[in-house]
Order: sequence, then C-alpha cells, then structure tokens
Amino acid sequence: MAKLMRNVVLTCKEETTSGTDIVPTSLANSILARVSDAQPISAEFADRNNVRPYLGSSGKVAVSNHSEITVEFELAGTAAAGDVPGWGPLLKACGYGETVVAVTSVTYKPISASFKTVTIYYYLDGLLHKMVGCAGSPSFSLNSRGIPMVTIKFTGLYSTTTDVALPTDSVYTAFLAPQAVNKVNTTAFTLHGVSTPFDTLSIDGGNTVVYRNMPTLEEVIISDRKVSGSISIPMTSVATKAWHDTALAGTLAALSMTHGAVAGKIFTISGPKVQLINPQYADKDGVVMLNMGLDFQPSSGNDELSIAIT
Repeated sequence: MAKLMRNVVLTCKEETTSGTDIVPTSLANSILARVSDAQPISAEFADRNNVRPYLGSSGKVAVSNHSEITVEFELAGTAAAGDVPGWGPLLKACGYGETVVAVTSVTYKPISASFKTVTIYYYLDGLLHKMVGCAGSPSFSLNSRGIPMVTIKFTGLYSTTTDVALPTDSVYTAFLAPQAVNKVNTTAFTLHGVSTPFDTLSIDGGNTVVYRNMPTLEEVIISDRKVSGSISIPMTSVATKAWHDTALAGTLAALSMTHGAVAGKIFTISGPKVQLINPQYADKDGVVMLNMGLDFQPSSGNDELSIAIT
C-alpha cells in the first residue's frame, strides 16, 4: 500500500544525556510543524579504487552516516505570560538558553556553552525514523501579510528505520494559532533609532552545526555562530536617516520589533548592535524600498539576539 506524505507525526524531547534516546511520546511531545527534506541517511562514502586488469567500479564503503530533517513551525505565543511554548525544546537545541520568569515572561538568547540536544521521532505513515543527539540552526521569517515562521535544519545521529504504526494520541494544545504580521498585530519596529514600517524581515541564526565521527566518538555539535539577516523598508529622506552613510560608517545600533498585544502572545525580538550591510533600492508596488543586510553582533556576549514572550 502506498505511504502518504501527509500522514506524519513529529515528536521532540530534550535529552538528559546528549545522544541517548529520551523516548519522546506523541501524547506529551508532539510538535505542530511542517516537515521537509527528511533524510534518514546522509552518508559519506570512500572509494575503494583498487587496480584490476579491466575497467569498472571497485565499489564504495560507507565511512560515516547521520540523519537530517528540516522543521518549520509558526512563531506563536502561549495561553498566559510565563508559559513555555511548545516549540521551546526546538529552539534550545539550536544553542539558545531559556529563561522563565513565572507569570511574566519567557526569553530565548544564544549561549556559547552547555548546549542542549534533542531526540526527534519522525513517524511517516507506518515508518519510524529516530534521530538522537540532534542540534540545529534556526532562521526566522517575519514578512508583512504573512505568518511569522521559524525554520530549523536539524542534524542528528542515525538510527535504523523501523515499521511502527502512526500514533493516534498526539496533543497540540501547547501550539496556539499565530498572529499575522500586519499593522494590527505588529505594533512597533525600530531600526537604528528610526521607527519605520517593514515589508520583510529575516534573521538567520547562523549556527555551524558539525557531525563528528571518529574512533570512540560520534556526536553533533554547534561550533560557531554568526547571526545575520535582511530587511526591506520604505526608503526615507536623508534627513530622517542617511542609511547609505550609516552603512558605510559601520555604525552599530539597535533593532527592535514588537509583535502581538495580548499577554502570553507578545513577542519582542531585538538585537543591541546591528550593522547595516549593502543597502540597495528595490521596487515594491511602485514604491521605493531599501533592502539591507543585517549583521547582529553581541554587546556583552550571548546577547546579539533576544526573543522575549510576555
């Protein structure tokens, strides 16, 4: 019988010991998301290249293997301020620390040590693909008249594919409906001291995720991070902001966006030191837009990007 791509359950749970299956359950750990580019086997092969008195392949030997999967989820809040969102474990596996202030806020900021990993179970219509020791790199997309999204490419250790029935007890109550990026919901945005509308905003977490395999060691680690992004805003007068001069000067200043108005669903996404890169004109509905790259730099360390839910 044909297996259907829509018949999917995805579960994820933070590991106690990195690389050890924590056994996420569909009842407690189901993730509401889109799944793409699931690669149970991403293998490296070595050519044998032996000499023989005739032409032909000598074959290959698999020397290492890991798994990859891309998960895309809606950036949505929680039922009450201080509640941890259902997608929290996914972001923690991308090198982000989670700070919870009861009944007030949950804040995610990058870290440089004590990284967390997760176990991911990907059920595909009767097949089960397990990935342990997973780490990833996130990207955030906030485009006008769209749904705010987070996309994470995970790398994990390979486990043998097995035949397992699709779970039927998934619970998604921790995943609320998102709020569209528009005038009503996205209440404030400032860049380098200028309050301005924006058409598109993307932020790339820029993690270097490395799969390592050598005698007595197999693991996935985050070895570096460079947060970058891009933005498109309506061009202003030079009197309002000399954007080109600011970019050439390498000026560092803050970016801040507020999205949402109800407790538990208010996001503040900010960076204290953002450099503007290569501003260029673009046409949007006949309006002059300014497209710029963004380089997020730390101020005192592990603070180049903050995502707070209040």
